[in-house]
Amino acid sequence: MPLIGVVSLCTGRIEKVLIANRGEIACRVMQTAKKMGVHSVAVYSDADRHSMHVAMADEAYHIGPAASQQSYLCMDKILDVAKKSSAQAVHPGYGFLSENTEFAELCKQEGIIFIGPPSSAIRDMGIKSTSKHIMSAAGVPIIEGYHGEDQSDGKLQSEAARIGYPVMIKAVRGGGGKGMRIAHSEAEFHEQLESARREARKSFNDDVMLIEKFVENPRHVEVQVFGDQFGDAVYLFERDCSVQRRHQKIIEEAPGPGISPEVRRKLGEAAVRAAKAVNYVGAGTVEFIMDHNFYFMEMNTRLQVEHPVSEMITGTDLVEWQLRVAAGERLPLSQKQIVLRGHSFEARIYAEDPNNNFLPGAGPLLHLSTPQGDQCTRIETGVREDMFSPFASSNGRRFNVLHCRNLTLQLGDDSKRSCSDKHTHTTGGQVFHVSGELQMEGDVTYLWCSVNGVLSRPKLVILDNTVHIFSMEGSAQVDIPVPKFLAGVSGSSAQGGAVAPMTGTIEKVLVKAGDSVQKGDPLMVMIAMKMEHTIRAPKAGVIKKVFFKEGSQASRHAALVEMEQEEGAGEE
Repeated sequence: MPLIGVVSLCTGRIEKVLIANRGEIACRVMQTAKKMGVHSVAVYSDADRHSMHVAMADEAYHIGPAASQQSYLCMDKILDVAKKSSAQAVHPGYGFLSENTEFAELCKQEGIIFIGPPSSAIRDMGIKSTSKHIMSAAGVPIIEGYHGEDQSDGKLQSEAARIGYPVMIKAVRGGGGKGMRIAHSEAEFHEQLESARREARKSFNDDVMLIEKFVENPRHVEVQVFGDQFGDAVYLFERDCSVQRRHQKIIEEAPGPGISPEVRRKLGEAAVRAAKAVNYVGAGTVEFIMDHNFYFMEMNTRLQVEHPVSEMITGTDLVEWQLRVAAGERLPLSQKQIVLRGHSFEARIYAEDPNNNFLPGAGPLLHLSTPQGDQCTRIETGVREDMFSPFASSNGRRFNVLHCRNLTLQLGDDSKRSCSDKHTHTTGGQVFHVSGELQMEGDVTYLWCSVNGVLSRPKLVILDNTVHIFSMEGSAQVDIPVPKFLAGVSGSSAQGGAVAPMTGTIEKVLVKAGDSVQKGDPLMVMIAMKMEHTIRAPKAGVIKKVFFKEGSQASRHAALVEMEQEEGAGEE
């Protein structure tokens, strides 16, 4: 099915839109706005002055320091820019103010179109306990749980016992995996409850919780819905988002595999009932968990990261639909006109460390290379290589240094000195005849090589003193040894203590000097990448010194506490 035709908005109401967000979603909205002839306005913090979305916009306005509470979450600043720029509408993207009822109301009061559902729908579906009651009344299947007003520890724990472990503890205003914990037994319920509450307060300024039966090994299936201002609503089929880590989606697939046409129809119809129950307008997602049946989980009252997989199987542009519906137009297609064709996948690339249990990472983006987009491939991004990066200006040609000087390469404990592009190497009793050369294709460097007559063409990236090699068979890295005169210069981690596994903010300090701890006891709670992480004692001992206070920033590998062996205790 072809994309909806590109014409001007028939009402003429939206000629300029402010995107109150950053990164990939801001760029995504701007692409469609440009296609439709709608001018785009960007806002940016100090940290995003040189970001891609700022460069793409027709206009851009600075709104404050890097902290989101003083920039992207500051409603007055966003509305002030909307007035200054004469933008008729605000697109909130996802996250930040996208599901904020107060912001939607303020836009309405100021005569600015909020590209999203009415504030009443955001409120009703944003509070999980309220949404469960509404869904039950609308005939949408819900899972057993407790959504009551009594939030005392005793009541929540007794309800968890009634429901039966394992249970899911969820913030009623949660989303994106934040404020969500699993308690597998009564013994760990209190710790998980407190952790969920802390994260919910930090993320949503609300620590009200609900308890639900945790369905082990379920499928996470969500339905894309869309409503207009005339009371009509449609579904654009389902996405399977079951592949997750720390409640963060990794792979999304549309349509859901193994779902029969009958179940697909029932899912879609249930999602439309959910949308109509709250007079929904715009793009939304109704999330279900599935085992033998399906149960309502929550509704996201906004566009989601994974909306492109739904667009690809229906031939639609949901951002265009958002702009048209917000301007007062009817839905571009009826339910019968929405046809499912093909299959699509979305893979998210996270800033994580695969060698450190995939913990979140932070830092400059030194190298970025993606496939070329075409009719079957979409690259949704809002980032570029760091402009302090040598690859941003050198076009990768610094790799040619391999041709003009001797190198000693280190692979594990084995090293090899090479002074040409051909050599013989012996390891493990085997002899390898190796030859190769570097070749550039655009910004990408490839290593054309032959090992005992077998040709390969892996991609080559050099960062710091490491050569990274990527091929269809996997990846490897070869270190360039640090010269002896530089050895030992790098900082050391805490000897006999705990170190920060990533860069983050110390949310809570649980120990003090003189405390005795056992291996695995919680020492600190860190917030990194908007998620809470508990730092635990690597061994039993006594806390000698605590290096950070609550609210302070800790860099990756920074010493958090120093420990010493408890007097009279033997080595483990």
